[in-house]
Amino acid sequence: MPEQPLPFGPALRRIRLEAGLSIGQLSQRVHYSKAQLSKVERGLKTPSAELARLCDARLRADGELLSRLPERPAPAELPPAHHEQDGEEVWLMHLSTDGSSWFRPMDRRQMVAAGAAGAAAVMGLGAGTATAVPAEAGDSALKTARSLFDQYRRLGQTSGPEVVLPALIAQTHSLRKLSARTGPRSRSAMLRLASRYAEYVGWLVQETGNDEGALWWTDRAVELASAGGDDDLAAYALVRRALVTFYRDDSRQTVELAQQAQHDGLPPRIRGLAAQQEAQGHALAGDHSACMRKLEQARRLLESDRPGNAPVIGTSNLPDPVSMISGWCLHDLGRPHEAAAVLDEQLGQVPDHALRARARYGTRRALAYATAGEVDHACALARELLDDADALDSATIRTDLRRLARTLARHGSNSAVRDLSPALAASLGAGPPPAHR
Repeated sequence: MPEQPLPFGPALRRIRLEAGLSIGQLSQRVHYSKAQLSKVERGLKTPSAELARLCDARLRADGELLSRLPERPAPAELPPAHHEQDGEEVWLMHLSTDGSSWFRPMDRRQMVAAGAAGAAAVMGLGAGTATAVPAEAGDSALKTARSLFDQYRRLGQTSGPEVVLPALIAQTHSLRKLSARTGPRSRSAMLRLASRYAEYVGWLVQETGNDEGALWWTDRAVELASAGGDDDLAAYALVRRALVTFYRDDSRQTVELAQQAQHDGLPPRIRGLAAQQEAQGHALAGDHSACMRKLEQARRLLESDRPGNAPVIGTSNLPDPVSMISGWCLHDLGRPHEAAAVLDEQLGQVPDHALRARARYGTRRALAYATAGEVDHACALARELLDDADALDSATIRTDLRRLARTLARHGSNSAVRDLSPALAASLGAGPPPAHR
């Protein structure tokens, strides 16, 4: 009979003893209590992925402990990309005086089926004969829309998605409609710019917590780009889909999707962003060497990029995005001290106006310090960023805030944790985080 691999608990005990560490010494290194580690070793408590990464890194187990984690249910597969619409769609957007809003795509046949009166009211905005737009007017409109895009991205760094999305959606729609009334040169340029608007809409929709809506907009971006002669955005759409799976803690899909966006015919920036996203997937899986290789490749590709006049794909607020992502990855690899040091250095270079970037990576920095056992400093950092996090209303930032709350809950007797807990719970829109057991 072949020998069966040890489950996580006994494997942890064997590797710990081989390293010459007592359970108390390991507890001090990973900042989990001796009681919890004892329960994990005896199979009385299921280890978290974070604990497995920390133990694997501290004991230099080269991924063995991560490989012995109990299998979780497979994450849901993403819906397939759908880049072609069945008939022209109508984009419905409702804005209320109380600040609430919603957006829903619907094709014209659905609109007609919903009621002729309602369809007439909505379609009435487009009634009349569309006249051709002179070349000068088209160029002026394109120049204005391009300038506005940079302003909207800047506004998106300081405001919640609900502030920016209505204007972005309206601009996307306007460019798409106006492109049908201009000459071939302006038409292609307008469609390509509309695709960048749609891609940014997709990112902000993900920030609201609506992954399906984010992917719908990403697909529309690909459709618009292709109509404008840009077939490369379809590859970047794979990177965007990989980002969705990354936030679902799905390392396999993250790596697979990112790998599909790295063939040689693509621009260096898209390949570099794809390599960077693949590195984050490897970090989730605990593969340090693969992660570092992809980060180095990402750096070479992004440094070779020569941006033109088109809007920058991906972040434009990080002076050194690869180093910042390296800090993020180091935490996921169970190396929080290294992560905190890198994030400290990189956050000092992010401009003050980039509140969304500062809050996102600042939250990860606070999490790294908390995981490293520097709880008082983690609480001080978190307190400084909660107001910005509340104003930005970001689902992805809240993901790390929840992780921070769970990590701090292991130190419930700490006075800084007790002082921070009400504000942190309010930011998460829930009661106080549960006490650690």
